[in-house]
Amino acid sequence: MSKPASRPRPDTPKPKPPPVVLPVKPTIAPPPQPADKPAPWIEMSSDQMAAADIRNLPRAAPAQADSEEVGRGPHGETLYAAEWAREPTHAELSGYLPKNAPDGWGLIACRTIPGNRVDDCVELGQSPAGSHLASAVRQAAWQFRVRPPRKNGKTLVGEWVRIQIDYERIGG
Repeated sequence: MSKPASRPRPDTPKPKPPPVVLPVKPTIAPPPQPADKPAPWIEMSSDQMAAADIRNLPRAAPAQADSEEVGRGPHGETLYAAEWAREPTHAELSGYLPKNAPDGWGLIACRTIPGNRVDDCVELGQSPAGSHLASAVRQAAWQFRVRPPRKNGKTLVGEWVRIQIDYERIGG
């Protein structure tokens, strides 16, 4: 048998909660400020301020000169000297070199495409002959970043550029 649940008696007074007392002084103090706090600006002399005036910066660079024409491409089109947007790294080139590759160079021609890339590359020459260095350059070309040639201030995406990579053994 269970005990009946005890119910509060209606005539029993309930105890009152204790009064809420608010502190007179705040209990959380702000962090102390450093005495030598730097100013939120840079102090400059009049000459320094004048030299820092952005109105004195040079205007936009003038249009770049036309790209150098260096011959004819694989189908008779104008061939321009390549201008690197970013030169390839040793790691990007070395994976395509034949084993025991000699010092020398590989020369290719490629058509420029958007994004400073090249496509449709063909081998033009190499030294020493039979070294397969031109083949190594052609195979690595998908990674190259080459600016398209310029003529009369216009970029010529789709035109052909000549790319030469010189190979030299490091620490040989």
